[in-house]
Order: sequence, then structure tokens, then C-alpha cells
Amino acid sequence: MAIYKFVLEMKKVLGNIDRCFDKAAAHATAKKFDVDTLIHARLAPDMLPLSNQVWILCDTAKFAAARTSGKDAPSHPDTEKTIAELRQRIATVIAYLDGFKASDFEGSDDRRISLPRWEGKSMSSTDYFIEHAVPNFFFHATTTYNILRHNGVEVGKRDYLGQMSMS
Repeated sequence: MAIYKFVLEMKKVLGNIDRCFDKAAAHATAKKFDVDTLIHARLAPDMLPLSNQVWILCDTAKFAAARTSGKDAPSHPDTEKTIAELRQRIATVIAYLDGFKASDFEGSDDRRISLPRWEGKSMSSTDYFIEHAVPNFFFHATTTYNILRHNGVEVGKRDYLGQMSMS
């Protein structure tokens, strides 16, 4: 159940990032520049640009859900060249995550994850999710948000956090 709750949170954060792109488009219009120039924006010269941050963000979410549930993830070739295309990628991943239910993650402690870069080592899918996927996802979500903010897009913490389940 815990993994499923995190998958739901990943889905929510992806939607929040998508809504930040609404603000990016409005900012670009107000400042009279092409919003697609932001796709190449970086926080530092040695960091990946916005496009890569979104690719990794989306891939982390879909692979986390797929690997911990034992399902296959869809393939995305990382070819988006516009903000609209990045937003479509986000929408596609959100739709993929919509297909999961809590029962899909039963037995995740018994599944093992091994990735080529881990040189023959593996970990339980639950440990993979908590120790690798969650921090990686939030790193790239935060970096995406920060690139937009650094470039003048008026986004704040509420945009990042989104709606919370308060009563």
C-alpha cells in the first residue's frame, strides 16, 4: 500500500509540474519570448537542461511503478523539442500511472531489481523504490521547478506541492 501511495504522489507532482508549464507559457507571452526556449534552460552549465529533467522525471515515475509491480513500462524515445511535447509526455505518464491499483504492488518485497549500471548487484523492489526511485523523482521534479523559477516563471511552493488531502 505504501508504494501505491507514493505512485499517487508522483502522479500528483507530475500534474503540478504540468500546471507550472501553464505559468511558464503565460510568463513567456508577457515577456514576449518563445516559451520553447526554456527547454534548453539549465541551473548551471554542467547540469542537464529542462527537457532532460522532464524526461528523467517521467521515466523515474513510470519505471518505479512498473518495476515494483512486475509490469512492463511504455517506451519513450526522449525526442520532445517543445514545451507542448514535454507536457504530452507528462500526460502520457500520468495516464500510465492511472492504470495501477494498490494490489499491483503486493509482494514487492519479494521482487528483485537489478539494473545494468549496478554491476550485477540487486535490491528488493521496495528498497529500490524508497532508496532510488523516490529521491531521484523528487530531485528531478525540484530541478524542473527550479529551472522555471530561475528563469522568472512565477511559481511558488503551493505550485510545487499542489492540493493536499486536508479535511
